[in-house]
Amino acid sequence: MASYKKRYSNDKSLDFIIPLIVLLFLGVVYIMSLRATQGYVSFILIGIAAVVMIYWMRVLKNMTKNVQPQFTPKESDSKNWVYDLIKGENEIVFVAEVPGPEDMVSVRLIDGILYIRGAGRFSKEIPIEVTPDMGIHDFKYKNGVLTLRIKKL
Repeated sequence: MASYKKRYSNDKSLDFIIPLIVLLFLGVVYIMSLRATQGYVSFILIGIAAVVMIYWMRVLKNMTKNVQPQFTPKESDSKNWVYDLIKGENEIVFVAEVPGPEDMVSVRLIDGILYIRGAGRFSKEIPIEVTPDMGIHDFKYKNGVLTLRIKKL
């Protein structure tokens, strides 16, 4: 999500385009008012120009709305992620579903926090009660299920 924080804002280009459209509309109205000898035709053309200008203003505003990408995980999806943490006397077993092929799954245990990364921007941090001499002893990933054994090194 960090890559979306510095997106180019279309509001700046909209601030440039809207005055140009307004000037164009005023120019069309001025030219039509010079030819006001035909009466109703100039009023009809001015009305058509106004409707077209309003339509294009709405289109431009709709184009510049900030749209969230569809692939961004929702907050409710991240809350529903579950894992099993089985504590034994000499070891801790961690089991969880992690998306991605095995080469995209990475696991680190640093200062009692287990960092897990997977495919599709999947990233989790789980605090685990370990002693400083414990580390990841066994790493298994099969069919989307990650199994770790954390033992004394």
